[in-house]
Amino acid sequence: MGRPISILRLANRFHRPLAIAIGLVVAVAVAGVLPGWWCGRDADQWYRGDAGRVRGLAEELVAFEADDDAGRGAGLVGLAEMWGLLVHQMTALGLAQVCLEYPEWRERYAPIVTRAAAKSLLPEMRAEFTAAWHGRDGMAELDSGDGHAYLSYPALALGMARVVDPAFPADLAVRHDAVVAALARRLLASPTGLLDTFPGEAYPTDVAAVAAAIAVHGRATGTDHTAVLSHWARRVREVQIDRATGLIVQRMGVDGRAHDAPRASGTGLGAYFAGFADRALAAELTTALFRQERTILGFSAIDEYGDGYDGPGDMDSGPLILGTSISATGFALAPARAFGHRDTFTRLYRTANLFGLPLRSGSRLRFATGGAIGNALLLAFLTSGPELAS
Repeated sequence: MGRPISILRLANRFHRPLAIAIGLVVAVAVAGVLPGWWCGRDADQWYRGDAGRVRGLAEELVAFEADDDAGRGAGLVGLAEMWGLLVHQMTALGLAQVCLEYPEWRERYAPIVTRAAAKSLLPEMRAEFTAAWHGRDGMAELDSGDGHAYLSYPALALGMARVVDPAFPADLAVRHDAVVAALARRLLASPTGLLDTFPGEAYPTDVAAVAAAIAVHGRATGTDHTAVLSHWARRVREVQIDRATGLIVQRMGVDGRAHDAPRASGTGLGAYFAGFADRALAAELTTALFRQERTILGFSAIDEYGDGYDGPGDMDSGPLILGTSISATGFALAPARAFGHRDTFTRLYRTANLFGLPLRSGSRLRFATGGAIGNALLLAFLTSGPELAS
């Protein structure tokens, strides 16, 4: 009788510590799994283009543009300069992509695409660039040889509007044709495939937007831009991509000399724009970008600098957290969806969800922390995918 009792006492002695240990293991396991599940619970719906989610975010941007129109009608300025340019351009791109994926929604969204695109062409949207060019407005000197690569942003927005809106205004079409003709002429004449955004300072990502604008213009008008797009793609591979990392150099001189390191934020946004112009090149950039993926507990972020490089980031990586870029992580959603990287998309979306805080309000969906700019960017990146490249 004594031995069974001693065994029982021994079991009782260790029962409480064992229960605590098991509880801790379960708690750690739940803590490791639950946040990823919670933040990624609708990632698959976004990946598949779920109509409810897509329309909810689209309606949020429709409301933003309506409020902006009302404010302008009352004499208010609204968002302007670089942020204004970006929010209206990305709203136009995102809503146009929605029209392509859901043609039955075109009647509602196409006119708003055109309105947003037209606003991206307003003088106040490029005031920062005009000031940098010593008061010379790029739209006023389309015959010059200077790059003014920032004009690609309204040009791409106008092109997408022209693709989806059968009522695209004739006067805007004339201006769109003129901008694209100037950009195409300058790009074809550039030995490095680079155009400066600011005097003497070229951003390969902006030039990828130039190529995208030219390609979409071809789609909208039937114009053959093969020569300039082929020239651009060759020069990207020869001059603008770092051979060791596969990433795009963030800033360069128009002579092809690096002014910065190869970085993921520029590569991610460049991959999105390149997808409009050259699918093969965009896929190459995507492969390099995803080598920068860092994962923990099912969440992913994109490391800004490749092996052998380091720096403080920005223009436009956003703040770096342990070397990872918030901007690059968001940008990477677009090529992840466009090129079928479902698992990567899910991990990236978890991070976007965690930091973006999606909120429902009636039929509308918004990401609370990024404001209108964050919503416009995420609409464009989360709906990326329609094949526009030749």
